Amino acid sequence: MTLQMMLRRMNEMPEKGLPKSVILKELETKLQRDLTYSSGKILGSMCTEPHSLAKQIYLQYFEKNLGDPGLFPAAAELEQEAIRMLGLLLSNPNACGRIVSSGTEANILALWTARNRAKKERGEVIVPVSAHCSFDKACDLLNLKLIKVRLNRRFQMDVKAAEEAVTSKTVVMVGVAGTTGLGVVDPIHELSEIALAHNIYLHVDAAFGGFVLPFFEELGLDAPEFDFRLPGVCSITIDSHKMGLAPIPAGGILFKDASMTEAISMRVPYLAGGETEQFTVMGTRSGASSIAVWALLMHLGREGYKAVVEQCLKLTGKLVEGIQQIDGIDIVTQPTINVVGIKSNIVDARLVAKELRKRGWAVALFPGYIRIVVMPHVKLSHIESFLEDLGKVMKKLDG
Repeated sequence: MTLQMMLRRMNEMPEKGLPKSVILKELETKLQRDLTYSSGKILGSMCTEPHSLAKQIYLQYFEKNLGDPGLFPAAAELEQEAIRMLGLLLSNPNACGRIVSSGTEANILALWTARNRAKKERGEVIVPVSAHCSFDKACDLLNLKLIKVRLNRRFQMDVKAAEEAVTSKTVVMVGVAGTTGLGVVDPIHELSEIALAHNIYLHVDAAFGGFVLPFFEELGLDAPEFDFRLPGVCSITIDSHKMGLAPIPAGGILFKDASMTEAISMRVPYLAGGETEQFTVMGTRSGASSIAVWALLMHLGREGYKAVVEQCLKLTGKLVEGIQQIDGIDIVTQPTINVVGIKSNIVDARLVAKELRKRGWAVALFPGYIRIVVMPHVKLSHIESFLEDLGKVMKKLDG
């Protein structure tokens, strides 16, 4: 079979394996259409280029399986050390948790825990309408009823609406620290008081904000309360593969203490490394991701992460300043973190997004606005180039 014939049949499993050189060349060709973080064109994603050390660590330890900790006890210990460091970041050194596949799995685990602890038939989950779609998935999987409440003028969860939604069937209330659309932080302090008053489990989805907000006070910024310092908070989602610069998958779930995981822990007796307890959705779990998280926390430290956040916020300010100088476009609300929503007062946001995508900009489209996330891979030159293209787009659409 000729090389050309082999390539034509790449969508079939060959009877005889192909040479590595052929495979690598074909992959290089096929993947050219994918965008890259280094291009600076990815402005709508909450993920970024992993830190170089994290990539090295991941490749070196990719065979580690935390689903069988008896075989990899040292890797399991490193995961727990990483969890302790994340707990300290979120004001609770006694937090218990796991590095999981994503924020989605973390949110499922939180709702699963709350449901099992409450022991209520067809329990209800209260979330803001700005909550991530993972809560829709979780409620469908767990046979829970999802109650979405309105937002206030600052695009936060409306506290009064949240309390009014509480019933005898409520098993969990969710606040978001860094919403998917606008990066807004819900009034977690007030939600904590409601949760305590009604004996309700409070979960905080800080998948994005968890690696941003802890550094606000040191940067001299208004630091909204959102973590375990608030007594009503039972669990927090924090994703290291977002602003934590870890390789995918590296989501995270932290519980207030180890006793909370008893509600979802299951004994697994048949593993090669010996019997163990699991409280994750995934059985087999990447040890490489957890080790990479540990390595980054140790390598960057608070100062390193603070510098990353400071730079992203600085560029976010530059972006907002530039947007406000372009006719026909404005920000939705003053950004809390490095997430910016932009809207047009002359055309539909979908048209703006379409034109930006024609120019190669990968922005995220929400109802009525476009989301831009200023991640660590975004440089000042990228912001300037984007603003130039945005100005041209608005002139074209206004004409």
